[in-house]
Amino acid sequence: MPERRTVALVTLGCARNEVDSEELAGRLAADGWELVEEAADADVAVVNTCGFVEAAKKDSVDALLEANDLKTAAREEGGRTQAVVAVGCMAERYGKELAEALPEADGVLGFDDYADISDRLRTILSGGIHASHTPRDRRKLLPISPAERQNAAGVALPGHGDALASAPADLPEGLAPASGPRAPLRRRLDAGPVASVKLASGCDRRCSFCAIPSFRGSFISRRPSDVLGETRWLAEQGVKEIMLVSENNTSYGKDLGDIRLLETLLPELAAVDGIERIRVSYLQPAELRPGLIDVLTGTDKVVPYFDLSFQHSAPGVLRAMRRFGDTDGFLELLAQIRAKAPQAGARSNFIVGFPGESESDLAELERFLTEARLDAIGVFGYSDEDGTEAASYERKVAPDVVAERLARVSRLAEELTAQRAEERIGETVRVLVDRIDDEDGIVGRAAHQAPETDGVTLLPTGPDLVPGRMVEAKVVASEGVDLVAEVLSVDGTGCTEEAGR
Repeated sequence: MPERRTVALVTLGCARNEVDSEELAGRLAADGWELVEEAADADVAVVNTCGFVEAAKKDSVDALLEANDLKTAAREEGGRTQAVVAVGCMAERYGKELAEALPEADGVLGFDDYADISDRLRTILSGGIHASHTPRDRRKLLPISPAERQNAAGVALPGHGDALASAPADLPEGLAPASGPRAPLRRRLDAGPVASVKLASGCDRRCSFCAIPSFRGSFISRRPSDVLGETRWLAEQGVKEIMLVSENNTSYGKDLGDIRLLETLLPELAAVDGIERIRVSYLQPAELRPGLIDVLTGTDKVVPYFDLSFQHSAPGVLRAMRRFGDTDGFLELLAQIRAKAPQAGARSNFIVGFPGESESDLAELERFLTEARLDAIGVFGYSDEDGTEAASYERKVAPDVVAERLARVSRLAEELTAQRAEERIGETVRVLVDRIDDEDGIVGRAAHQAPETDGVTLLPTGPDLVPGRMVEAKVVASEGVDLVAEVLSVDGTGCTEEAGR
């Protein structure tokens, strides 16, 4: 009997990449590969790269080089790793160029290779060569009209495509069709109580600084039945919180004939047995309609969480970014949200040093940040991205000025988010226990805290406080963006405040 081949998936970047990695894991497990956690224990290390900004690309290259070190050590000292393969956004975006610049990678596979990932890895592992693809603008692969995209065949959509014509009856334990007999297989790589689910892929917006649509393609929604089926399966795996992800969740359903489809889908997802919390990420302020705000703030188990892509607030900068809005309009939007849900969470990312940004533009951004009371703020310094419109703009801000503005706004953001956390002292919050940490103790997240990005809520030792448990707690202190809370009750236990101390 041939030796069982092992593979490790190393994932960088956003939650969408995490979903893609679990799809790849499902395909590989269904074809007999053994999944291992550590690259050092795998015959093949597959690095799911990020191609968003320079820092993320550097992290991806570093991960590939680190995996190559394992391969070198294996040859010299008898270890396991025999091949290193790049997949994901950076591999899709650069293809042959990445393969030539990084010969340490034994293969650079694009999205079109995902359906045949097992064959590709076997070829590479046996010493064969799979030619890296020539990158192409994936926006051109789907019809211009969103209504015609659902019937387009032969376009690779990570998280959407068919893994098998029909699911085998003897799937390995922990592996199941994500939704229906022709849906992609998915294998969880993390046993934690939260999982992401893709609503859609791609983006139809044309922000002048962003290259993502060129390598992720045009916007295309997943069908509600697929999203529901995957959520039910994840609930069976013990998941308590679902985070809906895509490049732009506010566009969900436009290619299915109903731009308000998310408003009807959310209550259905919240009704899935075992799911305690639904979180929606990646919302475009210009597309955030009143009906969606109502559902996000008024539906049981759907948390009032608003991950809003503001990017800036000075009108001139936003127009140059090919975006819409201004400081006062954004503040009014936040006021409308908080009028319906005073404890609603709000976060956003911002770019400083965009071409043409003046000191008065920066002051306008600082005014917005000061008045917005955001729970989490990400700040990035502008840099040219290959193939974007902004890369050709004149009036570039000098790199040292970009760095100074980045440091300045980052300091302000740190102060403001700490103040916002302090404002929450005295609030009663529902906390999902994420993990038990040797250093931090019991670590969970309130409704306004998304995984990895928005801080955590620390709880004292208490009965039945295990990952996946929902807790009602009172915020008693803050530490930067993090909260410290006392347990009032634990779902299903009747724990009192005194018992939780």
